[in-house]
Amino acid sequence: MDHLWLKTIHILSATLVLGTGLGIAFFMWTAHRTGDARVIAAVGRNVVVADAIFTAPGVVGLFVTGWLMANGLGLSVTTGWTGLALALFVFVGMCWLPVLVLQKVAWRLAVRAHQASAPLPLRYFRVMRWRFWLGWPAFGAVIVIIGLMVLKPSL
Repeated sequence: MDHLWLKTIHILSATLVLGTGLGIAFFMWTAHRTGDARVIAAVGRNVVVADAIFTAPGVVGLFVTGWLMANGLGLSVTTGWTGLALALFVFVGMCWLPVLVLQKVAWRLAVRAHQASAPLPLRYFRVMRWRFWLGWPAFGAVIVIIGLMVLKPSL
């Protein structure tokens, strides 16, 4: 595939990942702050669906197009700025995969609490704390990756 097409798909994938990630984080956090199990259950369902239909394909698109572009340009994916970007990409995935599980658990706990007309259980708050704290380093790493892609520093 032509380099410019790969680059276009790469940028669109990055837009999907960053935009959806920020949107999901914002909406889940604002729902969480209501403390209302009904609201959290509704928003949580949409968050889980959005991750499946937007974020996951974006991540795959980033990996595939990044790999193809690096190989096409003769760049090493283990050294220099591309190696650092790939390492950070893996780090983001190590944060994101647990977040996927945690937000599904939080959503299900909220659904159960709503169905039982009960308060949110303590486990829900622990899950959301973990989700919140895993999001920050992942977001920071994404910003660094974008900087690496744009600046292409010699490392």
